[in-house]
Amino acid sequence: MAQPSQVLPLQGGKVEVGETQEGNGTRPLLDIRGIDQELVEKIEYDALVWSSLHGLVVGDKSVQRSGKVPGVGMVHAPFALLPMPFPESHWKQACELAPIFNELVDRVSLDAKFLQDSLSRTKKADAFTSRLLDIHSKMVEINKKEDIRLGLLRSDYMVDEQTKLLLQIETNTISCSFPGLGCLVSDLHRSLLNHYGEFLALDSKRVPNNPAASQFVEALAKAWTEYNNPRAVVMLVVQADERNMYDQHWLSALLKEIHNVSTLRKTLAEIDAEGELLPDGTLVVGGQAIAVVYFRAGYTPNDYPSESEWRARLLMEQSSAIKCPSISYHLAGTKKIQQELVKPNVLERFVDNKEDIAKLRKCFAGLWSLDDSDIVKDAIERPGLYVMKPQREGGGNNIYGNDVREALMRLQKEGSEADAAYILMQRIFPTVSHTFLMRNGICYKDDTVSELGIYGAYLRNKEKVILNDQCGYLMRTKASSSDEGGVAAGFAVLDSLYLT
Repeated sequence: MAQPSQVLPLQGGKVEVGETQEGNGTRPLLDIRGIDQELVEKIEYDALVWSSLHGLVVGDKSVQRSGKVPGVGMVHAPFALLPMPFPESHWKQACELAPIFNELVDRVSLDAKFLQDSLSRTKKADAFTSRLLDIHSKMVEINKKEDIRLGLLRSDYMVDEQTKLLLQIETNTISCSFPGLGCLVSDLHRSLLNHYGEFLALDSKRVPNNPAASQFVEALAKAWTEYNNPRAVVMLVVQADERNMYDQHWLSALLKEIHNVSTLRKTLAEIDAEGELLPDGTLVVGGQAIAVVYFRAGYTPNDYPSESEWRARLLMEQSSAIKCPSISYHLAGTKKIQQELVKPNVLERFVDNKEDIAKLRKCFAGLWSLDDSDIVKDAIERPGLYVMKPQREGGGNNIYGNDVREALMRLQKEGSEADAAYILMQRIFPTVSHTFLMRNGICYKDDTVSELGIYGAYLRNKEKVILNDQCGYLMRTKASSSDEGGVAAGFAVLDSLYLT
């Protein structure tokens, strides 16, 4: 990996690019040494204007009401000034994997015994996962069937520099963010390349179309149609103070404009206060029947500060509303399940097609349970080659570097079940590129690495698969000195692809 570089605003004069890999002198695919300062400033200015005009915005955390009142304290979302070069072969591979992963998540979600057994040790060590499993157990006890199942998923990948393999980081089954803003960045980059492409020797047609927002909306609308109650609405479950609300509002606006489907926004606490279950299973919140519950909250323990929020989650799960995700889909996305699926002969339990199994295995990184003593020993000796992951979503939770050694040694000393809360994963070392990053109206240059997320939409009504598609992408770029990668968590910027 490149040495951590200090992030500084651009100075005058020429833009210079260092080596992409320490000591090996590899040049980046997009060589930005020749761009002079004046041109960068023009591109930067136009990018900020475009962002403001097209709603590529988030709430400004320095403004107190920015997470509660739309239009108050808006700032452009953090983004890369130019698209990130990415091999077209890996792009196609990732797109091809999306429907296979969609189907896999659905199959896993139906196997209640597999979910409960795989997470049984985790349940003892992780209070949050334990509460989710309790709700799942209750649904199994009452024989609750999800006839209509909607998944809006995202599978995240990095290209390993040494092996040139596309390796999966994780599957996200709840609150896959940035379909609204992510596709705007692709539009922004195409617009900038249409204006400045000849000066940069870049072709806007190499930035792939990103229909994430419209395809998420189409999936939600189709689910609403399957529910078959024209008076019901789609409910977004949101955090109380949501600075990323505009990414969500894009989906609500498009649902209304394109499909004439109305939406509600409610926190878990509001759902507990205003929600009720009718005798026929209909979920009613604030007097409004709910067709689809779309979770943009509920993935972190912070979203459940009291029993009120857990009551709301159970109420929704018991209802006939379509949950995106259901509790079983949520559990199917845990790190522990990801690690179980890598084990020999486990995929065969869920996937019939041998070619599909081979495609999945090709993108699997090394994943291990902490009861594998040989791996734990190696991770203590060589902690830089591993990432330690708890069962958490939303960025900022993983353990890296020497902290891996310290955490593993502490767990060994305690000798408790606490190690079951974590898995170990092979650390992926992607290519380092030199990039311009825009944050709070200031352009920085830094050595960066990128992560590609491929969105998938899956809708099924009993035996009929209505939708199983790849639907757009999310590219995130961060300083190579940063371990974590979430945009909303403040580590990364939104980006797009430039196919090479």
